[in-house]
Amino acid sequence: MPPMKLQRLDPERRRRRLQLLAELSDAKALRDRVQPRRAQVDRLRDLIATRRRLFT
Repeated sequence: MPPMKLQRLDPERRRRRLQLLAELSDAKALRDRVQPRRAQVDRLRDLIATRRRLFT
């Protein structure tokens, strides 16, 4: 089996690929910042619902 040759991406494709990777990284960073808040909101919502069930 011949060794695989790495093909050079044309400049436009390489630029688009780098842009996509940067956008994915930004989206992941945003998701990581938002997740703890969402989890806290969910916990508070559950606590409120539990108290309503207990005291009604």
